[in-house]
Amino acid sequence: MRDYEELSAFLGEWGPFQRLVFFLLSASIVPNGFSGISIVFLAGVPEHRCALPPGANLSSAWADASLPREQRGGRDVPSRCRRYRLAELANFSAQGLRPGTDVDLARLPQERCLDGWEYSRDVYHHTIVTQWNLVCDDDWKAPLTTSLFFVGVLVGSFVSGQLSDKFGRKNVLFVTMGVQTGFSFLQVFSINWEMFSVLFVLVGMGQISNYVAAFVLGTEILGKSVRIIYCTLGVCIFYAFGYMLLPLFAYFIRDWRTLLLALTLPGLLCIPLWWVIPESPRWLISQGRFQEAEMILRKAAKINRITAPDVIFDPMEMQDLDSQVQQTYSFLDLLRTRNIRSITIMSVILWMIISVGYFGLSLDTPNLHGDAYLNCFLSAVTEVPAYVISWLLLRNLPRRYSISAALFLGGCVLLFIQLVPASLQIMSIILVMFGKFGITSAFSMVYVYTAELYPTVVRNMGVGASSMASRLGSILSPYFVYLGAYDRFLPYILMGSLTVLTGILTLFLPESYGIPLPDTIEQMLLVKGIKYRHSSSSPRVSKDEEESPVILKSTAV
Repeated sequence: MRDYEELSAFLGEWGPFQRLVFFLLSASIVPNGFSGISIVFLAGVPEHRCALPPGANLSSAWADASLPREQRGGRDVPSRCRRYRLAELANFSAQGLRPGTDVDLARLPQERCLDGWEYSRDVYHHTIVTQWNLVCDDDWKAPLTTSLFFVGVLVGSFVSGQLSDKFGRKNVLFVTMGVQTGFSFLQVFSINWEMFSVLFVLVGMGQISNYVAAFVLGTEILGKSVRIIYCTLGVCIFYAFGYMLLPLFAYFIRDWRTLLLALTLPGLLCIPLWWVIPESPRWLISQGRFQEAEMILRKAAKINRITAPDVIFDPMEMQDLDSQVQQTYSFLDLLRTRNIRSITIMSVILWMIISVGYFGLSLDTPNLHGDAYLNCFLSAVTEVPAYVISWLLLRNLPRRYSISAALFLGGCVLLFIQLVPASLQIMSIILVMFGKFGITSAFSMVYVYTAELYPTVVRNMGVGASSMASRLGSILSPYFVYLGAYDRFLPYILMGSLTVLTGILTLFLPESYGIPLPDTIEQMLLVKGIKYRHSSSSPRVSKDEEESPVILKSTAV
């Protein structure tokens, strides 16, 4: 499809047609901004304590003293999961004894919350946690719910590319939008945790599939100069906008079923886009459907008020294009040489840790000091300048230094959080937001950087393998947040340490800024610090070429 750019050049780069495709595809990403992170409020864990049965014969003093005390977050608070044995308390209450004075509470036997729990309604009125009592012995189910969503994302990542290659970008985009919206609607009527979680897996599959389809469709329709803006700003900014809407919805809708329904309905607004967004002409040509591709380009020319040439696709030229035979490659080629093996291993680690940090901080916002809804909104707003900064860095500065600096910023401020006095709660929130800013910037840049490191023959597989590692990181991220139940600073220490180490690892990767994209494995840039045998096939690039930023525009393909 190398000739397509030249054949469609008559359309221009930024006409009404391109602007329409840019904004409609970007808008289709908005529901993805709140679908994955919505679990923050759907599975919010309110303060809770053991409930007493209505027929418990306890005086008010013994009812107040029925819960053991424990240390949590540096404070002495009532236990969430244990109570003193009710039969013992009823006996003491009947005898008129006073707790703490006549009876040493520390010596009393304890028991689990046999009669359920009482939940605070100060922050969350009704969540899946309160619906199915996902606390204490079942508290592992809440993070597992989030991980199962990301398992669906992982599976969707595998199949979405193959489906869009076989059935078309547009068809897969709208079918998977329907999958995401339809199964999210069914979740509203879940009768138990198991049903909710299985449906959440399917929602995750639909979410990533339509995200990838919209991403690919936009890059194939839009021209070179617009493509990188679409990839780094269009898609990401609209995703952040959807993320910002989540806490606004959740603030006014405190019931999880109603909230989920409100977050699902915007997906229906994408239905009319079927008659506006075209199929990818590139994909149609790859399938030999030249007439349909030409009709789309002629319609685009009409929208742009441009006269299309009489012949857009020369049949002989298209026949020559179809007859080209390409050598096939497999995932094993990502490990064939010592150099590409090193790049693959480091890329996998880089993507996984960045994903753990990004989703770990996003899911941890309810655990920060202050208002959970405001903290979630600030976390979303932080992403907008992060995407803008990453776009500017990609245009003007070397890749590995930019990504490494962003990771150092994110990791170091997370490590500093444990040093902040408890009285300076706002400072802790600011540091978390700076950590989110750094990691989000690195996440945005690593897509372009990874695509530049791999040669054309295995580029899709290289980025796909790295993306799969990212999904594994997102599956693990809820359990980093879960560790906060044992030590408030432990998630930040782990995420901060891993992020800093990954920032150091990034410095060993080769620099790709301003260097032509490699086409073969032999042309790949070499990893720093590894000795290689001398090869005459190693790429030689002049200093002028190395510093030229113009070549960047071809990397968003």
